[in-house]
Amino acid sequence: MLGTERETTHMDSHTNPDVLDDERQAPEITPPPKLPPATPRKALLLIGLVLLLLVIGGIISFFVRLHDSHVLANETERESIPTVAVVHPIAEKPDEELVLPGTLQAYEESPIYARTNGYLLRWYKDIGSRVAKGELLADIDTPEVDQELLQARATREQVAAQMDLAKINADRYEGLRKTDSVSQQEADQQSSGYQQAKANLDAADANVRRLEQLESFKRVYAPFTGVLTRRNVDPGALINAGSTGGGAAGKELFDIARVDPLRAYVSVPQNYAPAIKNGMQASVTLPELPGQKFAGIVVRTAESIDQTTRTLLTEVDVPNKDGRLLPGSFGEVHFRTGIDAQKVTVPVNAMLFRQEGAQVAVVGSDGKVHLRRITIGRDYGTTLEVLGGVELGDRIVINPADSLEDGQQVNVAPENQGGQQS
Repeated sequence: MLGTERETTHMDSHTNPDVLDDERQAPEITPPPKLPPATPRKALLLIGLVLLLLVIGGIISFFVRLHDSHVLANETERESIPTVAVVHPIAEKPDEELVLPGTLQAYEESPIYARTNGYLLRWYKDIGSRVAKGELLADIDTPEVDQELLQARATREQVAAQMDLAKINADRYEGLRKTDSVSQQEADQQSSGYQQAKANLDAADANVRRLEQLESFKRVYAPFTGVLTRRNVDPGALINAGSTGGGAAGKELFDIARVDPLRAYVSVPQNYAPAIKNGMQASVTLPELPGQKFAGIVVRTAESIDQTTRTLLTEVDVPNKDGRLLPGSFGEVHFRTGIDAQKVTVPVNAMLFRQEGAQVAVVGSDGKVHLRRITIGRDYGTTLEVLGGVELGDRIVINPADSLEDGQQVNVAPENQGGQQS
């Protein structure tokens, strides 16, 4: 039976061609080689190497992000700092004449108050009147003072009569004492009464003189020769003595000014201060009187440089006999100093006008802004003459922003960009 099955199989294989082709085309599968298992030491080294690579990659990534963060912060900080354009002051040719602004003021000016109470009866001089020293200006009606003076005089007469009686009694007791008709004590009492009466009379005389002096103040006189610049009361106004009170009472009756000579106060820059001496000649010009100069003389200086403005306060007296110059006028004072002090010009668009006065913004070597007060000379239109406050080497900001502050950090644009003066 077994032989029969083999034969049948063999015959089938020869008689069935499909079976034969499948057996011929079947791929032969090769199993993978069997590797020996890794040792524990190699596995640990492999894991450590992988972890080390991960740590190094993380550190590199951290430093890259940190660098990028610093770059971004620096870029943001640079963009937050404003960039300014700067120019250098330009030296101006020095000259021997110094011209400074000044204001004319009255040589003496005083308010006139009443020294007694009453009512204004009449005034004799109005504003603009030229008056001489001792000239009558106004009359004041003083009924209360008049009555007090009459009462004081009557009281004085009473005291004088009492003193006469005391003197008679004292003399009588003195004679009686010589004959021992009265005691010494009684004589001393009468003598003391007489001395007291004399003192009362002296007090009454002083009170009368005080009221007479008050009554004399009912006439108001000019204290010095000058011009009345103000009249503050009208007839019938209530007048109080002194300078206190409200309304018309307590106010000055007149303002008087001495206008010959006039004073001109000038702030001289520090670099010209050594040339200003008492007694040196000066002249004053006014814009409303072109071509005319009024001679003056330096009479005094402050002898000290103002620490804020770096200037020397100087007083120039100008004669004004014809009264052509008016107190309060603005003018220019000319000095012939005879020294070559440095003067510079800056663009007009470099100016800052704030509460502290005219200023410029100067960029220091540390890149910070420093605001400096300056003294302005002449105006040339697009440029200004600066007599003090800046130097040739300074870097001055042009077109400064209103928000610019002292000590603020700035970036400076290349000077060829800031050199255009507009």
